Amino acid sequence: MLITNIESVPGKTIVKHLGLVQGSTVRAKHVGKDILAGLKNIVGGELKAYTELLHDAREQATQRMIDQAQGMGANAITNVRFATSSITAGAAELFVYGTAVVVEEDQD
Repeated sequence: MLITNIESVPGKTIVKHLGLVQGSTVRAKHVGKDILAGLKNIVGGELKAYTELLHDAREQATQRMIDQAQGMGANAITNVRFATSSITAGAAELFVYGTAVVVEEDQD
């Protein structure tokens, strides 16, 4: 599956527009990791537990979007965007969306 955050896929022609596809996941912070992150806030630096949490959330949401696009018959997704929102204290949604399309190689 080709995935891009621009309107087209360079070197390919969009031959069919299939519509919006999306994927999301809601993740909650782990209390123990939250305490350690609070301590890290005092001295500064990367909050690795949160970085890992967000990475895993992006991967899962993206895979759900890809699964939906494949189910529609797409071989590419254009205009991909990520968004996050707070659901409740300690939990957030990571949302990814794009346009499912069918592309073919350009003939020169």
